[in-house]
Amino acid sequence: MGTKARTIRRARDVSTGPASASVQRPPLPACILVADFDELLLDLIGFKLTAQGYTVLTASDGTAALAMAIDHRPDVVVLGAMMPLLDGLEVLRRLRRDRRTAGLPTIILTARRQDREVLAALALGADDYLIKPFIPDELVARVGKLLAGYRRSAA
Repeated sequence: MGTKARTIRRARDVSTGPASASVQRPPLPACILVADFDELLLDLIGFKLTAQGYTVLTASDGTAALAMAIDHRPDVVVLGAMMPLLDGLEVLRRLRRDRRTAGLPTIILTARRQDREVLAALALGADDYLIKPFIPDELVARVGKLLAGYRRSAA
């Protein structure tokens, strides 16, 4: 199981050169980190998110997800609960303990349906919880809602 980091799509009219004081530049697309052991699911979620203009980073294990979250500081993190090396809840626990990543909006994806599992994720600081199987467009909508709330509170 490897980890891949990829920028699937980049806004075309965003200059990477120095900004002139008189030139308005559009904001960069939001960066979403998606971590899950299922490569097909990573590809599907990546496709859906990039179709909406987001930049997507993917990781297929918990250790890589944690490192990418710290290194890249994505705008939203989507964590599969069951991953090799570190599970999603342990990644979430470590993200919340690190001052650099403590405030990252996070969605947990899992097949676990028990109330105690949902409550445990929320108690650790998950902002949302989505049970597999899920509608991919619903995940995209939840990411958008988290981003809107996060940007509103930062303003």
